[in-house]
Amino acid sequence: MAKIEKIELRMVDLVPKVKRIDAIQSFVSQETPIVTITDADGASGTGYSYTIGTGGSSVMRLLADHLAPRLIGRDADQIEAIWHELEFATHATTIGAITAIALAAIDTALWDLRARKQNLPLWKLAGGAKDRCPLYTTEGGWLHIETQALVDDALEAKAKGFTGSKVKIGKPHGSEDVARLSAVRKAVGDGYEIMTDCNQGFSVDEAVRRAERLRDLDLAWIEEPLPADDIDGHVRLSNSTATPIAVGESLYSIRHFREYMQKGGCNIIQVDAGRIGGITPWLKVAHAAEAFDMPVCPHFLMELHVSLVCAIRNGKYVEYIPQLDELTGAKMRIENGHALAPSEPGIGIDWDWDAVKAKSIAEFTMAIVK
Repeated sequence: MAKIEKIELRMVDLVPKVKRIDAIQSFVSQETPIVTITDADGASGTGYSYTIGTGGSSVMRLLADHLAPRLIGRDADQIEAIWHELEFATHATTIGAITAIALAAIDTALWDLRARKQNLPLWKLAGGAKDRCPLYTTEGGWLHIETQALVDDALEAKAKGFTGSKVKIGKPHGSEDVARLSAVRKAVGDGYEIMTDCNQGFSVDEAVRRAERLRDLDLAWIEEPLPADDIDGHVRLSNSTATPIAVGESLYSIRHFREYMQKGGCNIIQVDAGRIGGITPWLKVAHAAEAFDMPVCPHFLMELHVSLVCAIRNGKYVEYIPQLDELTGAKMRIENGHALAPSEPGIGIDWDWDAVKAKSIAEFTMAIVK
């Protein structure tokens, strides 16, 4: 692989298409750092990550001041070495979201570059387990949405072939969550999955109590019921309910995933490439989950995660939340409720560079001077 000669950094701030409210926050902004790496052959790869409204400027400064300069002159094919060197260079600030988000954008760009140069789509380069995967939708299940609208959205998704719908929970009283979910279950029947997401909104006792109240609804999972760093609390909850517990959206280290799996604190792994530090650690978590016989159902980033879920044997679902429509040409292909793995070389995202440049709120470039 040729040496890295240029790195371009941009950040775009995207406003979500629909109002997004969960148990602890309103999601009104998606800061999207975008990294393009070009090598001496003139080939380039692009990666990205995201925040939900804060920290984007800090990610950009970390990239521009500390991480991107270390890439100049490196062999772009040494992805594993580069990832670990960049992580060590920032060891005083790890493990945390800012560093992981910055690493993710670089690591994904390197994988995109490698796949393009090998003329392979990412899902084949990273494993090639299958060429499509089931979708479930979250966009119609936010906490503020009225019950009938939840029902209507789930029925529409079911008619399109989607596998399931996610409904946010965390209403002031558990009876409200039960009523909303019961209405959806009654409408869609027993053969359609209902996922739930608490967004870290409960204490252990309240999570145990609500899980018991929801037991008869046969939920696919209860996601992020407790603060993500409370592993022992998740173990207690997992031991108290037959409903699967899903974690991973807010974990930033492969070791955190290891502890959850070893201690029995979860049943479903939702590792997010944009938050774990990129594709390199994502694949390690996914393969570790297979050793524990756990499915991988990644959080968000559907345009990237379709390739990763299709790369691995235990990839189960992709979460349908469109987020890059304003920045891309061709969209993720969907057929009978399944996301189709991209056939194009690279990570499979068709960037509209005119749109990216027009919406950029920050830009940096560094290059070898010839």
